[in-house]
Amino acid sequence: MQLPERLLEVLYFPEPKLEFAFGQTTPHPKDGLFLYGPHGKARKTRDIRIGVVGTPDGINYFKSWAAEIKKRVDVPPPGKTEKKERLHLANFPGIEEAFGITFNENEFAACPIEAKAIDEASRIVNLHEAVKKVVRLYVSRIRKYQSNEERVIDVWALVVPEPIFERCRPRAKRTGLPMVRGDFGKKQSQRSDLPLLGDLVDQTAEGIFDDAPDFHRQVKAELLDLLPTQILRETTLAPMAFKNSAGYPIRRLQDRATVAWNLATGLYYKTQAAPPWKLAGIRPGVCYVGLVYKNLPNDPNDHVCCAAQMFLSEGDGVVFRGANGPWKTADYEYHLEPRAARDLIDKVLATYTDKHGSPPRELFIHGRTSFSDDEWRAFETAAHEDTNVVGVRIKSTRGDTKLFRDGDYPVVRGTALVLDHRNAYLWTTGYAPQLDTYIGPETPNPLFISVLRSKKNLPDIKTVLSDIMGLTKINYNSCNFNDGLPVTVRFANIIGDVLTMGSAKGADRQPFKFYI
Repeated sequence: MQLPERLLEVLYFPEPKLEFAFGQTTPHPKDGLFLYGPHGKARKTRDIRIGVVGTPDGINYFKSWAAEIKKRVDVPPPGKTEKKERLHLANFPGIEEAFGITFNENEFAACPIEAKAIDEASRIVNLHEAVKKVVRLYVSRIRKYQSNEERVIDVWALVVPEPIFERCRPRAKRTGLPMVRGDFGKKQSQRSDLPLLGDLVDQTAEGIFDDAPDFHRQVKAELLDLLPTQILRETTLAPMAFKNSAGYPIRRLQDRATVAWNLATGLYYKTQAAPPWKLAGIRPGVCYVGLVYKNLPNDPNDHVCCAAQMFLSEGDGVVFRGANGPWKTADYEYHLEPRAARDLIDKVLATYTDKHGSPPRELFIHGRTSFSDDEWRAFETAAHEDTNVVGVRIKSTRGDTKLFRDGDYPVVRGTALVLDHRNAYLWTTGYAPQLDTYIGPETPNPLFISVLRSKKNLPDIKTVLSDIMGLTKINYNSCNFNDGLPVTVRFANIIGDVLTMGSAKGADRQPFKFYI
């Protein structure tokens, strides 16, 4: 018996275009910024006010780097095995020329921390206690400045020496270091279990065990109510100041021009009202929401934190914190109870309506899991009767599906293999014709896209895939041609990591830029 062959449709989605100043469009952020400037470009150059906290050396590294990016930074010449034309690299023209902003590096609000204090705090025997002490060194300096000084700061740069990166993260080894005694034993990693003495013993200090011992996550959480922050390693700013015994930098970094593009993009995004670019030609009335789930550290009930990231056609995002609860139903499966689901979407839609004057026509909810019947009915109930709510699952694959083509390079980015009207594979990484290269270590793996639910008519799978392609181009924490994941799920883990910190409990609604 011969079974009929099944024909699968292969599609190609052209590279989405981005919009910059004067309504000009181009697919590459660097091209758009170089040629036209950011989308909200002002007539006059804007001065940004930067605060910097770190060791005295770290502050000087930041000032030197800031002075460097006010001028042109060239891409180094190609190596012996590299192409002569490396289209994925671009000279950095200077922060004023590319972004229309500037600063006086000699007027930064500098808050120095002695390297000795960081070293001693990071060697406290209990890792949770050590990380919290180091975090407080930075946060206290920032809050003291904000309380005592009248000068307004737009963004705080936290310059981090290597001991913090090496010692202040989960499972840090810290072997060979002379440890310092603190208030807690080395092995304690959660609150003491004292049910009979709960009312007699003050366990306030044990609040440090409610947070993961991670400097980056704790600092972001501590400052969610204040200002956006940019965390920078000293070795990123001044790689030649940190060499190994052979005379080479201890870290292998991107070229200086690429580092300048990426960090300058972050500075612009975190100091200006609008992002540096937005997606061109997006349908009006569309709102994208990415669901975030993260297990709470050391929670006795195994509760989970939930949040929603909202992204609009303008490109910028807002993060809404949902309720903590027993949302984990199986391995890698999370579902909200109806009330929690409705409350979370209510927050999203209220903000959208405040901004646009009316509810969205289409609300796409992106997640990595499926949606339960009760959960989905709650989402539909929260939405306006004219809003079509669409549930889309976006899953990474691990090599189970490959697509090959003739030539030296792999499948073209934007290729899709459509299985049916609900499911498709989408290659968001691959050969980029505009760059004439593929930036990746192996044959690219696709995303598996499934349109699981829809309140009204099911949208065309081509529309869903095209939207996801566009959402891979609005990562404002760098200046890359594209990401492999849409922004709705790309930063889910980072946002969840921050929101599970105890100090982030009051962060009900914050701009996305505060988290990255």
